[in-house]
Amino acid sequence: MIWKKKPVASALVRHLNEQYGIDMITASIMARREMTTSEQVKFLMEKELTWLHNPFLFDDMQTVVERLLDARTEGECLRIYGDRDVDGITSTALLYLELADMGIDVSYRLPEGDEPYGLTTDGVEEAHRDGVTLIITVDSGISNVDEITLANRYGIDVIVLDHHIGGESLPPAIAIINPKLAGSGYPFEHLAGVGVVAKVIWALRFAQTPLYGQEFILAHAQPGNDTVIIQAMRVENLLVIDQVIEEINPGLIKADNSKAFAFLAAGLPIFVLDEATERSQLKSAFGKAVDIHLTDLRPNFERVLPIVRGKGLFALSKLSRAARYAHHDKDELSVLFSLFTAYVFKAHPSLDTDYEAILDLVAIGTIADLMPMEDENRILVQRGLKVLNRGQRGALLPLFTAQNLLGKALSTSDISWQISPPINASGRMGRPTVALNLLLSKTATEAELLTSELLAMNKERQRLGQEGWQRILPTAQSSFEATGSKMVIVNDREISRGITGVMANRLLRHFNAPALVIAYGEEGRISGSLRSPDTFHARDFLSNFSDLLLDYGGHACAGGFSAPQENVGLLLKRMGDFIDEMDCPEEALSIVEIDCTLPPQYMSPAMIEVVEFFEPYGEKNPTLVMHIEGARIEAIQQLSNKSGGSQHLKLTLGYGQYRWPALYWESGDRQGKDFDTGSVVDVVFRLGRNYFRSQESLQLVVIDIKATEGA
Repeated sequence: MIWKKKPVASALVRHLNEQYGIDMITASIMARREMTTSEQVKFLMEKELTWLHNPFLFDDMQTVVERLLDARTEGECLRIYGDRDVDGITSTALLYLELADMGIDVSYRLPEGDEPYGLTTDGVEEAHRDGVTLIITVDSGISNVDEITLANRYGIDVIVLDHHIGGESLPPAIAIINPKLAGSGYPFEHLAGVGVVAKVIWALRFAQTPLYGQEFILAHAQPGNDTVIIQAMRVENLLVIDQVIEEINPGLIKADNSKAFAFLAAGLPIFVLDEATERSQLKSAFGKAVDIHLTDLRPNFERVLPIVRGKGLFALSKLSRAARYAHHDKDELSVLFSLFTAYVFKAHPSLDTDYEAILDLVAIGTIADLMPMEDENRILVQRGLKVLNRGQRGALLPLFTAQNLLGKALSTSDISWQISPPINASGRMGRPTVALNLLLSKTATEAELLTSELLAMNKERQRLGQEGWQRILPTAQSSFEATGSKMVIVNDREISRGITGVMANRLLRHFNAPALVIAYGEEGRISGSLRSPDTFHARDFLSNFSDLLLDYGGHACAGGFSAPQENVGLLLKRMGDFIDEMDCPEEALSIVEIDCTLPPQYMSPAMIEVVEFFEPYGEKNPTLVMHIEGARIEAIQQLSNKSGGSQHLKLTLGYGQYRWPALYWESGDRQGKDFDTGSVVDVVFRLGRNYFRSQESLQLVVIDIKATEGA
């Protein structure tokens, strides 16, 4: 294993320390991980919901909101079409609960059994028979051009809420909310499907406040160098849609010739902090005869924002967290806008504390769909994990109890390994509605019964997976060799459709190559799951064979499709020809990227605070890897490995003032050869919390050990 540590510029580390008050170790890790822009730092440091991107940045969001509000007013019949995976199930649950709570007549459909992914013509026909007038697709829909065209012929409107990459043509929906859509207007493309739904829910809630659709002006006038600097912004739905800044020399310009005066005289409400002071500055700029009506925000602000009491904008700009990340120093109007946004959130709990309550499902879906833990996904998952820790959603308590997670400080890995698989199993076993009904359950008894059913399906899926693995491994090995180690393709009539994703993922890890598993379902269809490393784009690969497929979709590293069974021969031939033309990937070396080297005086229990600063971990944000030199192995205990590999080791490492418990998985064969009790070693490891019998302690998980040079 090769150990690598990127060099960092000391000036950049000092800048992070001085600008944001970040300690030097944390700053060096940020520099090494290239998390140094103001936007990246903001999403590392901030946790309040006010830092999330405004949903109305989506160009079609207002259309979605108004169509849903009209549907409520008119008593229309709506139907949600979701997907069978964790993201699709949580998306469907969240939107259904919100619309039902609004009093809308709403139902849902998930693909059961061997039904294909996404909206189908049968689904549209069923909706038409049932009198549905508005279909909403979640975690799907961006590729359903024909199906949505059919819906339109029946007079059914369709709203698409998706996060997958679209094809060459967009479906004729009345609105599409998709952060990956070119020109969507949204600044972050890596929301999960459930994250997209959460954005719609916030926008819907905002639309039910008096501020929705109301334009107004925030203004601030401050003295310059014998001048008056006037700033103003026009705001709608908490978005800045226009702004002006002008420096006025009193007496040298008439109000009629001022662009700032024209902006303020547009007839919109004008809000300021400290009306008397602002009015005095405006009269100084334009003369006493000019009278502009201003509304003072101070009484409202002070009611919900204690920090505002007794302070003007200048003083508040010194305290403002928003000012840390501003591109211009001392932008007091931006501070006013930040305060106004915070006021709106606090004054309307549906946008803040009540909204937080839905983020548990957003966290589960985002983690399960392997979305990057960057930008606003960090806040969504962080706050969602807090909701899960509080056990606010009673429907999930039986599942968390069964998985021994109650009372534990939950991490993303807990969700990935303990919660996502049972939910996912229901979809893979053809019964996703079981998991959905669990999330929607209203009584403890119902939740317990559905949890038992879910866990039983998960065990069955694990059994099928183990049997399937034994069955397909020889075929996979032959395929890997036949493609020149470029890809693995398994086409097997005995493999259950419900485990193709699991098998493809396991083959990817085993061969370190793109892996495709094809299964045979009902009604003459095949379905396939493709998993791939970062260097191979799964959906782009499938797009080369779109003429042979009924549907396909996915992300860069995961894709899926269905196709008529009669196409399988030609499909495999064309895939083989395509693979022949692919470049052979270079053999990957096992490399561990080190985030920081800790001298003995820094290796203390306080380091867990550094580790937890970078949480939540996940895609694009792997767990910190730390490095120590010259540690002594004081004790070694061998632990059995039930999977049959090399035994695990439990170590005690002495370093600095502390003795550290450490686990080193499947490393028993290294004891006595590379190290032993008493050895002085260099170690790369991850630091985390260990929970055993309700007791919490810190523990190292060793990645690699090398003898210290000269020891």
